[in-house]
Amino acid sequence: MSDGKRFGFEAFDCAPALRLEAHERVAKLQFDSLNRRLDKIEALIERLEKRLWLTVYGVVGVILAQALQSLLTVTP
Repeated sequence: MSDGKRFGFEAFDCAPALRLEAHERVAKLQFDSLNRRLDKIEALIERLEKRLWLTVYGVVGVILAQALQSLLTVTP
């Protein structure tokens, strides 16, 4: 029975089975496309996060520089 024959009949594909296979292929393509888009979104979020931390460090650096400058002007 491993050769695709059953009780002397040849194996054949019926319309519902073909529709199911086509639906599975379409679903797989949709999931693959969705995964690619999610990967792109994750990469964009990582880049945005790096920019955000760079901005935070820049603001903290400016505040510390201003504090140091005011300390240097107060103390002779």
